[in-house]
Amino acid sequence: MSLINKEVSLRPAFWNNSKRYYDLKSFWRNSFGCKVYKLPIDAGFTCPNRNGQVATGGCIYCDGRGSKLRQVGPLPSVTEQIAKGKAYYTTHRQAGKFIAYFQTFTNTYGELEHLQGLYDEALASPDVLGLSIGTRPDCLPATVLDLLEKQAKTHHVWLELGLQSIHDRTMTFLNRGHSREAFIDAVGRIQGRGILLCVHIIVGLPGETRQDIVETARVLAGLPIQGIKMHALLALRGTALGNMYEDGAITLISKEEYVTTVCDILEILPPELVIQRLTADGYKDIFLGPAWAVNKMDVLNNIDGELKRRQTWQGCRYVKEGKGP
Repeated sequence: MSLINKEVSLRPAFWNNSKRYYDLKSFWRNSFGCKVYKLPIDAGFTCPNRNGQVATGGCIYCDGRGSKLRQVGPLPSVTEQIAKGKAYYTTHRQAGKFIAYFQTFTNTYGELEHLQGLYDEALASPDVLGLSIGTRPDCLPATVLDLLEKQAKTHHVWLELGLQSIHDRTMTFLNRGHSREAFIDAVGRIQGRGILLCVHIIVGLPGETRQDIVETARVLAGLPIQGIKMHALLALRGTALGNMYEDGAITLISKEEYVTTVCDILEILPPELVIQRLTADGYKDIFLGPAWAVNKMDVLNNIDGELKRRQTWQGCRYVKEGKGP
């Protein structure tokens, strides 16, 4: 057996792809047998560490403007936003089904009746299979989880929790407004409700070594989560972090370091964990760096190339409950 064929045989067959990690597109296809796309929704939410309930100013990397929709005028309804997104993806991507993605700020931060109205409105749209709801670990009261558990009985439901780092010192620096303990508690309260959980992390945070970043991934690898999103730290003009970058107080991670670190992370994650994102960029009008991040395809190709060079793949060094890979 050739080396290439041996590598293919060692990768999980359930991925049903030719990649070295379990990407979201493959997960959708395996789950629903068709192309599925997320439809980003801005439902007008704010954030408790922006409005003063937890803190003010928000996370130091966030510019606070929200989506482009709220920058140009009154927000369209959820139904209108979904219809526009569906028209685009149906025409340009031959999409079959959709997930309504409540993306902007903290989308469980509101009165229960208001939340249910928004979620139900999204689920009422034809060809919408379910929800993906971006939020924070400290904005998940039992009443909201009960609502989502009920919806998960008939629809596909994800919660996306912003974490960024498992290290409390880093969370304090970022002005996250919550602790590691709050995150672990939220994961435990979500478990067993039929809700899928995706966690967001940032690679290249000031003061963190590669070992710190990998430690965040190791903790997540041992928790009952089903997805992960990661991207490099981005500096945006007008943010506290952007000011630090322009003043020379911090540096941003290089593409080479980012690629090798992401590969280190992928190797220790469970093979069934869905890799929802591996790179991102910022709004062009305020984007400061790193310059290489704007070329997403180049970043993804470099990650693929590094995994191929190493002859490794997601989960090849995953250790479950101390019993070895």
